[in-house]
Amino acid sequence: MKAAHFYGLIVFTTFLMGSSFAVVKLGLAYASPLLLASFRFIIAGFVMAVIIAFLKQPLPKSSTQWLQIMCIGALQTAGVMGCIFLSLRTITASESSILTFMNPLLVIIFGTLFFAQRYYTYQWIGVICGFFGVYITMGTTLQLDVGIWIGFCSAVFWAFATLLTKRWNAFLNTWVLSAYQMLIGGLLLLAASFLLEEPFFIVTATSVSLLLWLSILSSIVQFALWFYLLQQGDAGKTSSFLFLAPFFGVLTGWLIFDDPLSSKLVIGGALIVLGIYLVNRPRKSA
Repeated sequence: MKAAHFYGLIVFTTFLMGSSFAVVKLGLAYASPLLLASFRFIIAGFVMAVIIAFLKQPLPKSSTQWLQIMCIGALQTAGVMGCIFLSLRTITASESSILTFMNPLLVIIFGTLFFAQRYYTYQWIGVICGFFGVYITMGTTLQLDVGIWIGFCSAVFWAFATLLTKRWNAFLNTWVLSAYQMLIGGLLLLAASFLLEEPFFIVTATSVSLLLWLSILSSIVQFALWFYLLQQGDAGKTSSFLFLAPFFGVLTGWLIFDDPLSSKLVIGGALIVLGIYLVNRPRKSA
């Protein structure tokens, strides 16, 4: 693949990741948070499952593998996305995207504490930069808005899902894992919607268009492109471009909702971007 095409797809994929926060914020005018999240991933998971069946991809043969997929679905889809959708009720798309994409920083901490993994010094410097950036960006509101804490929980769930996926990925088909963890997570979100909120969905051309954008572009296309890019290039180098996602989250929040671009947000966001880059930066070979 030509370099221009590769980097073009990287920008497009991270744009889909970051802009989804603003699209969700728009969708919350037509649906309750958990119900909207459940519809998004039930549709995406079902479509991917049909594609997998058509391509005759092998399904897990043991109950252990299905339990692993269920666990990742509960964390990655139900936990992460449930928290994102709930947080957007009270905080901006910019703040929610910044908090969620702290997950690479938490992977370093949780990987050390719970999985006995070891990381390089520059990665720990990245963690410090990232958390200092969060303190600058939202330090004055941390005790005032529950949405901040819910948004932070999305990064916590994502970090644990990432570590477990890395541990189990050798035994699971990547495409099958992606499809069924979304479908299972979507069903869990649907159950949570009826238990924890008063579910509603206002059917209009706009609401259906937003739901299809989230299900097709921000889920299926995003996953497919990201896995394709990881296969085409060095995984570490490709992952380092994740810092673009919170940038696009802030940018689309500013363009669509006129979220304020205060000096604290710009400086803190820059430190978080630097932290994510350092955490994901591949180590040079000797």
